[in-house]
Amino acid sequence: MHDVRNRPLRVAELLATRKGDAERGPAVFINPENARERLLTDGELAWVSGPRRQELATVIIDERVPRGDVVVRDIAGASPSELVRVVKPDLDSQTRRGQARG
Repeated sequence: MHDVRNRPLRVAELLATRKGDAERGPAVFINPENARERLLTDGELAWVSGPRRQELATVIIDERVPRGDVVVRDIAGASPSELVRVVKPDLDSQTRRGQARG
């Protein structure tokens, strides 16, 4: 059985902001169903992992984003049509350096 909380999503669009824009910073716009499958809520942080980069981004739930796609903003190294994973951080089981607590 596949874990839907870790199924890859296609980058449908890449947004880049400029200094002075009202809305700035790493964000991932995601369909409500895809967010629900991943236990993500609007405004929380999630890991966006692609082939070249992993970054924390603010989750923005948006019904206009097609199911299976995401729109990313200000995530360097992301490109349209590549597959990324959007995962809720597990802050309870790892330290900041990724080492398991013992």
